Amino acid sequence: MQSPEASTAVSPTQLHLTLAAFADEVVGTLARLFAYVGTLALFAILGLAALGQLPDLRGDEPADKPGWSVADRSRPAFALSKLDSSDKTSSYTILRHPEGGRRDVLRWGGAADQVLAELKIYREGGEFDVTRPAAADLAVHMGLGVAAPLEQAGLIETKFGPVALFRPVAAPEGARACLGYLKRSEEPALQISGFSCQGDTLPAQRAAIACTLNRLTLLTAGNEPKLADLFAHAELKRRGCDLQGSPDWLLGAANAQLRGAL
Repeated sequence: MQSPEASTAVSPTQLHLTLAAFADEVVGTLARLFAYVGTLALFAILGLAALGQLPDLRGDEPADKPGWSVADRSRPAFALSKLDSSDKTSSYTILRHPEGGRRDVLRWGGAADQVLAELKIYREGGEFDVTRPAAADLAVHMGLGVAAPLEQAGLIETKFGPVALFRPVAAPEGARACLGYLKRSEEPALQISGFSCQGDTLPAQRAAIACTLNRLTLLTAGNEPKLADLFAHAELKRRGCDLQGSPDWLLGAANAQLRGAL
Protein backbone atom coordinates (compact mmCIF):
# COMPACT_ATOMS: atom_id res chain seq x y z
CA MET A 1 0.00 0.00 0.00
CA GLN A 2 1.33 3.47 -1.04
CA SER A 3 1.98 5.97 1.73
CA PRO A 4 0.40 9.48 1.67
CA GLU A 5 3.81 11.07 1.28
CA ALA A 6 4.41 8.99 -1.81
CA SER A 7 1.03 9.96 -3.37
CA THR A 8 1.69 13.70 -3.03
CA ALA A 9 5.29 13.62 -4.18
CA VAL A 10 6.06 15.21 -7.55
CA SER A 11 8.54 13.49 -9.77
CA PRO A 12 11.44 15.44 -11.30
CA THR A 13 10.02 14.89 -14.79
CA GLN A 14 6.66 16.49 -13.92
CA LEU A 15 8.45 19.46 -12.30
CA HIS A 16 10.55 20.05 -15.38
CA LEU A 17 7.47 19.89 -17.59
CA THR A 18 5.62 22.40 -15.39
CA LEU A 19 8.57 24.81 -15.37
CA ALA A 20 8.96 24.48 -19.12
CA ALA A 21 5.27 25.23 -19.70
CA PHE A 22 5.48 28.29 -17.43
CA ALA A 23 8.57 29.53 -19.25
CA ASP A 24 6.86 29.11 -22.61
CA GLU A 25 3.87 31.07 -21.34
CA VAL A 26 6.10 33.89 -20.11
CA VAL A 27 8.01 34.01 -23.39
CA GLY A 28 4.76 34.05 -25.39
CA THR A 29 3.33 36.83 -23.25
CA LEU A 30 6.51 38.91 -23.64
CA ALA A 31 6.51 38.32 -27.38
CA ARG A 32 2.90 39.49 -27.69
CA LEU A 33 3.68 42.53 -25.51
CA PHE A 34 6.69 43.50 -27.65
CA ALA A 35 4.59 43.08 -30.80
CA TYR A 36 1.87 45.34 -29.35
CA VAL A 37 4.37 48.00 -28.31
CA GLY A 38 6.08 47.79 -31.68
CA THR A 39 2.76 48.29 -33.48
CA LEU A 40 2.01 51.35 -31.36
CA ALA A 41 5.47 52.74 -32.10
CA LEU A 42 4.95 52.18 -35.84
CA PHE A 43 1.62 54.05 -35.77
CA ALA A 44 3.28 56.86 -33.80
CA ILE A 45 6.10 57.14 -36.37
CA LEU A 46 3.63 57.20 -39.25
CA GLY A 47 1.54 59.84 -37.46
CA LEU A 48 4.54 62.08 -36.87
CA ALA A 49 5.62 61.68 -40.48
CA ALA A 50 2.14 62.72 -41.64
CA LEU A 51 2.15 65.74 -39.33
CA GLY A 52 5.53 66.72 -40.70
CA GLN A 53 3.99 66.99 -44.15
CA LEU A 54 1.13 69.27 -43.04
CA PRO A 55 3.09 72.56 -43.35
CA ASP A 56 3.92 71.72 -46.97
CA LEU A 57 0.30 70.88 -47.67
CA ARG A 58 -0.87 74.12 -46.08
CA GLY A 59 1.73 76.01 -48.08
CA ASP A 60 0.37 74.57 -51.32
CA GLU A 61 -3.26 75.23 -50.43
CA PRO A 62 -3.41 79.00 -51.14
CA ALA A 63 -1.98 78.43 -54.62
CA ASP A 64 -5.04 76.34 -55.47
CA LYS A 65 -7.48 78.96 -54.22
CA PRO A 66 -8.71 81.55 -56.74
CA GLY A 67 -7.33 85.05 -56.18
CA TRP A 68 -7.64 88.45 -57.83
CA SER A 69 -8.76 88.50 -61.43
CA VAL A 70 -9.58 91.19 -63.98
CA ALA A 71 -13.30 91.94 -64.15
CA ASP A 72 -13.74 93.02 -67.76
CA ARG A 73 -17.53 93.20 -67.53
CA SER A 74 -17.63 95.41 -64.43
CA ARG A 75 -18.36 99.09 -64.97
CA PRO A 76 -16.04 101.81 -63.60
CA ALA A 77 -17.26 103.16 -60.28
CA PHE A 78 -14.96 106.20 -60.00
CA ALA A 79 -13.65 109.02 -62.14
CA LEU A 80 -11.68 112.25 -61.89
CA SER A 81 -13.26 115.54 -62.76
CA LYS A 82 -11.27 117.06 -65.59
CA LEU A 83 -9.11 120.16 -65.31
CA ASP A 84 -9.07 120.56 -69.09
CA SER A 85 -9.97 118.61 -72.22
CA SER A 86 -6.52 116.97 -72.42
CA ASP A 87 -6.78 115.46 -68.94
CA LYS A 88 -7.24 111.76 -69.68
CA THR A 89 -6.80 108.54 -67.73
CA SER A 90 -4.36 106.15 -69.41
CA SER A 91 -6.02 103.02 -68.08
CA TYR A 92 -8.81 101.87 -65.77
CA THR A 93 -8.57 98.30 -64.44
CA ILE A 94 -11.07 96.55 -62.16
CA LEU A 95 -9.97 93.54 -60.12
CA ARG A 96 -12.30 91.30 -58.13
CA HIS A 97 -11.73 88.66 -55.48
CA PRO A 98 -14.04 85.66 -54.88
CA GLU A 99 -14.35 86.68 -51.21
CA GLY A 100 -15.88 90.03 -52.09
CA GLY A 101 -12.99 92.47 -52.53
CA ARG A 102 -12.83 94.94 -55.41
CA ARG A 103 -9.98 97.15 -56.62
CA ASP A 104 -10.46 100.01 -59.07
CA VAL A 105 -7.03 101.02 -60.40
CA LEU A 106 -6.56 104.24 -62.39
CA ARG A 107 -3.19 104.95 -64.03
CA TRP A 108 -1.76 107.90 -65.91
CA GLY A 109 1.15 107.37 -68.26
CA GLY A 110 3.90 109.46 -69.75
CA ALA A 111 6.48 108.98 -72.44
CA ALA A 112 7.65 105.45 -73.28
CA ASP A 113 4.68 103.88 -71.49
CA GLN A 114 5.99 105.11 -68.15
CA VAL A 115 3.41 105.28 -65.36
CA LEU A 116 3.47 108.76 -63.80
CA ALA A 117 0.69 108.27 -61.29
CA GLU A 118 -1.59 105.59 -59.92
CA LEU A 119 -4.77 105.72 -57.86
CA LYS A 120 -6.28 102.59 -56.31
CA ILE A 121 -9.62 102.35 -54.51
CA TYR A 122 -9.81 99.07 -52.62
CA ARG A 123 -13.16 97.96 -51.23
CA GLU A 124 -12.29 95.26 -48.72
CA GLY A 125 -13.90 91.83 -48.64
CA GLY A 126 -13.35 88.63 -46.73
CA GLU A 127 -9.85 88.33 -48.20
CA PHE A 128 -8.60 91.43 -46.35
CA ASP A 129 -5.70 90.59 -44.01
CA VAL A 130 -5.75 92.86 -40.95
CA THR A 131 -2.21 91.75 -39.99
CA ARG A 132 -0.67 92.95 -43.26
CA PRO A 133 0.74 96.50 -43.14
CA ALA A 134 -1.49 98.86 -45.08
CA ALA A 135 1.45 100.38 -46.98
CA ALA A 136 3.11 97.02 -47.74
CA ASP A 137 2.50 97.23 -51.52
CA LEU A 138 3.27 100.90 -52.02
CA ALA A 139 6.97 100.38 -52.67
CA VAL A 140 6.23 97.71 -55.28
CA HIS A 141 3.77 99.91 -57.15
CA MET A 142 6.25 102.77 -57.03
CA GLY A 143 8.78 100.52 -58.80
CA LEU A 144 11.14 100.26 -55.82
CA GLY A 145 10.92 96.54 -55.05
CA VAL A 146 9.37 94.55 -52.22
CA ALA A 147 12.18 95.15 -49.70
CA ALA A 148 12.50 98.91 -50.29
CA PRO A 149 11.83 100.73 -47.00
CA LEU A 150 9.55 103.75 -46.90
CA GLU A 151 9.30 106.59 -44.44
CA GLN A 152 6.38 108.84 -43.69
CA ALA A 153 6.62 112.19 -45.45
CA GLY A 154 3.91 114.13 -43.65
CA LEU A 155 0.22 114.68 -44.28
CA ILE A 156 -1.88 116.57 -46.79
CA GLU A 157 -5.42 117.76 -46.26
CA THR A 158 -8.01 116.55 -48.81
CA LYS A 159 -11.77 116.32 -49.01
CA PHE A 160 -11.43 112.83 -47.48
CA GLY A 161 -9.51 114.26 -44.52
CA PRO A 162 -5.79 113.94 -43.74
CA VAL A 163 -3.88 111.61 -46.07
CA ALA A 164 -0.50 110.13 -45.12
CA LEU A 165 2.41 110.48 -47.55
CA PHE A 166 5.36 108.10 -47.95
CA ARG A 167 8.70 108.33 -49.70
CA PRO A 168 11.71 106.00 -50.15
CA VAL A 169 14.26 106.06 -47.35
CA ALA A 170 17.09 105.81 -49.88
CA ALA A 171 16.00 105.98 -53.49
CA PRO A 172 18.25 104.23 -56.06
CA GLU A 173 20.49 106.50 -58.12
CA GLY A 174 18.63 107.80 -61.12
CA ALA A 175 15.22 106.79 -59.76
CA ARG A 176 12.25 109.10 -60.19
CA ALA A 177 11.20 111.24 -57.26
CA CYS A 178 7.79 109.88 -56.35
CA LEU A 179 5.50 110.10 -53.35
CA GLY A 180 3.15 107.39 -52.18
CA TYR A 181 -0.05 108.06 -50.25
CA LEU A 182 -2.60 106.13 -48.22
CA LYS A 183 -6.02 106.81 -46.71
CA ARG A 184 -8.11 104.21 -44.87
CA SER A 185 -11.79 104.30 -43.96
CA GLU A 186 -13.43 101.97 -41.46
CA GLU A 187 -17.04 102.71 -42.47
CA PRO A 188 -17.26 101.79 -45.24
CA ALA A 189 -14.23 99.44 -45.31
CA LEU A 190 -12.27 101.31 -47.93
CA GLN A 191 -8.65 102.05 -48.72
CA ILE A 192 -7.44 104.75 -51.11
CA SER A 193 -3.78 104.53 -52.06
CA GLY A 194 -1.39 105.23 -54.88
CA PHE A 195 1.61 107.28 -55.90
CA SER A 196 2.52 110.26 -58.02
CA CYS A 197 5.75 111.23 -59.77
CA GLN A 198 4.33 114.53 -61.03
CA GLY A 199 5.98 117.75 -59.95
CA ASP A 200 9.57 118.96 -59.80
CA THR A 201 9.50 119.95 -56.14
CA LEU A 202 8.15 118.32 -52.97
CA PRO A 203 5.36 120.95 -52.55
CA ALA A 204 4.35 120.41 -56.18
CA GLN A 205 4.22 116.64 -55.69
CA ARG A 206 2.09 117.03 -52.58
CA ALA A 207 -0.20 119.39 -54.45
CA ALA A 208 -0.57 116.95 -57.37
CA ILE A 209 -1.68 114.18 -55.00
CA ALA A 210 -4.10 116.44 -53.13
CA CYS A 211 -5.54 117.67 -56.41
CA THR A 212 -6.05 114.10 -57.64
CA LEU A 213 -7.89 113.07 -54.48
CA ASN A 214 -10.01 116.22 -54.43
CA ARG A 215 -11.10 115.53 -58.01
CA LEU A 216 -12.00 111.88 -57.32
CA THR A 217 -15.74 111.38 -57.80
CA LEU A 218 -18.11 108.46 -57.42
CA LEU A 219 -19.99 107.28 -60.53
CA THR A 220 -21.98 104.52 -58.90
CA ALA A 221 -22.13 103.07 -55.40
CA GLY A 222 -24.05 99.93 -56.37
CA ASN A 223 -25.55 98.41 -53.24
CA GLU A 224 -23.23 100.28 -50.88
CA PRO A 225 -25.07 103.25 -49.32
CA LYS A 226 -22.18 103.91 -46.93
CA LEU A 227 -19.89 104.46 -49.90
CA ALA A 228 -22.33 106.97 -51.36
CA ASP A 229 -22.51 108.77 -48.00
CA LEU A 230 -18.70 108.93 -47.77
CA PHE A 231 -18.38 110.69 -51.12
CA ALA A 232 -21.40 112.91 -50.51
CA HIS A 233 -19.88 114.24 -47.28
CA ALA A 234 -16.46 114.52 -48.94
CA GLU A 235 -17.87 116.70 -51.71
CA LEU A 236 -18.88 119.25 -49.09
CA LYS A 237 -15.17 119.66 -48.24
CA ARG A 238 -13.91 119.73 -51.80
CA ARG A 239 -11.25 122.31 -52.59
CA GLY A 240 -9.78 123.71 -55.76
CA CYS A 241 -6.45 122.63 -57.22
CA ASP A 242 -3.26 124.63 -56.74
CA LEU A 243 -0.65 122.71 -58.71
CA GLN A 244 2.14 124.91 -57.37
CA GLY A 245 1.60 123.62 -53.88
CA SER A 246 -0.25 125.74 -51.39
CA PRO A 247 1.27 125.72 -47.89
CA ASP A 248 -2.17 125.50 -46.25
CA TRP A 249 -2.61 122.03 -47.69
CA LEU A 250 -0.01 120.76 -45.24
CA LEU A 251 -0.77 119.89 -41.65
CA GLY A 252 2.36 121.44 -40.24
CA ALA A 253 2.09 120.11 -36.68
CA ALA A 254 1.39 116.58 -37.88
CA ASN A 255 4.21 116.69 -40.44
CA ALA A 256 6.71 117.39 -37.73
CA GLN A 257 5.66 114.28 -35.82
CA LEU A 258 5.56 111.79 -38.68
CA ARG A 259 9.18 110.89 -39.28
CA GLY A 260 11.16 107.69 -39.32
CA ALA A 261 11.20 104.45 -41.26
CA LEU A 262 7.97 102.64 -41.93
